[in-house]
Amino acid sequence: MREIQIGGLVSFTTIDYPGKLAAVLFLVGCPLRCAYCSNPHLLCPGDGEYDPERVFEWLKSRVGKLEAVVFSGGEALMQGDATIEYMRRVRDLGFKIGLHTNGFYPDTLRRAADVVDWIGLDFKATREKYPDLTGQGVAYDNMIRSLDIWGNTGKDFEVRITCDPRFVAKADLMEIANILMARGVKNIAIQKYIPHFEDAERRTDAPAREQFFNDEILREKINSMFTTITWRE
Repeated sequence: MREIQIGGLVSFTTIDYPGKLAAVLFLVGCPLRCAYCSNPHLLCPGDGEYDPERVFEWLKSRVGKLEAVVFSGGEALMQGDATIEYMRRVRDLGFKIGLHTNGFYPDTLRRAADVVDWIGLDFKATREKYPDLTGQGVAYDNMIRSLDIWGNTGKDFEVRITCDPRFVAKADLMEIANILMARGVKNIAIQKYIPHFEDAERRTDAPAREQFFNDEILREKINSMFTTITWRE
């Protein structure tokens, strides 16, 4: 088995695993090419910058100081069984395991379900707009399969929607909210789009990015649909 490839590390965070003090490992490789990706340097599979065994030894030194380790990316599940095995080793140290995922690998998520304690799943757009945003025609269906697979585990999770106005309108946000409510999702986060690498032809402005957060009727409607909702501005 090829060893895990780690492209980045955050040594301490309070926001990436709800209620836990955590570290984040950013794994190399992603099947999507999202227009708003904030980690484009991690997209292409290849050798990571961090030695996995040195990272593991460092994690040993954080036992009793951190509570969780979150696997992010890129897309952590793109590395398949190498990721799952490394998660298992980290969990054996006593850490909770979190996963940030775009849901592209539902079968791998199913295999990882006995190791992972919590996930943050990205729901990026409506079905019609997914290919334009992600560059993948099957990404939406794979994400929905992942959502259903994880929902059936009974474990905690959060679904996140990043409101990039180039790909998500307010009507789209309501459509997504209705889909999630119908599937029994309890916890969602609506995230403001932060421009990192916009091209000249598709720039956004502040009013367009803030429209979702300034619409009190929209907010109240969505707030009424879920147990927990976080508006990340």
